[in-house]
Amino acid sequence: MGRVAAVDWRQAAASLDERGYATTAALLATEQCRALVALYDEDEAFRRRVVMQHHGFGRGEYKYLRYPLPAVVEALRQAIYLHLAAIANRWRERLREVEPGDYNCLHQDLYGPLVFPLQLTVLLSAPGEDFSGGEFLLVEQRPRAQSRGEVVPLKQGEAVIFPVHHRPVDGTRGAYRVTMRHGVSRLHCGHRFTLGIIFHDAA
Repeated sequence: MGRVAAVDWRQAAASLDERGYATTAALLATEQCRALVALYDEDEAFRRRVVMQHHGFGRGEYKYLRYPLPAVVEALRQAIYLHLAAIANRWRERLREVEPGDYNCLHQDLYGPLVFPLQLTVLLSAPGEDFSGGEFLLVEQRPRAQSRGEVVPLKQGEAVIFPVHHRPVDGTRGAYRVTMRHGVSRLHCGHRFTLGIIFHDAA
């Protein structure tokens, strides 16, 4: 995909190392965003629905797309994976993690040793037009230090890349793991839709 190729992936990698996340320019056109939003009402396109209130996750819901994925989603996933795999392997080396095969292919193993460490969220709705509030939030938890939170502003079609669970940070004795958590602030009005892309399967 041309939009993925246009991303400065060296800068994205540096941002992930420094801040724990990276943002991109729009990866999807407005028409593609609207088409994916419309897909949300088609139950046959999804294999699972999660209502967050039932699990104490907050308010709202999300769904897991059924395979095969929509063509635009699969193309985006494949194109981005090629760039994120190099970052994932470098993080693995910094944390001295031994995993057979590195991250050389997409895999479906959430609970085993090959959970891919990076994911991304694409904002499908237009802030200020479709909704207000609902900012993407990241919180970094370092050992023996106060948690650090950050609001990540996005426009329609733009993406944020961030860790699934933790990232490496350099310390006096080498790299150590820092836990990253993400969420969304309270939605004031309207409807907010996003596309989440992971590189392993959730249950």
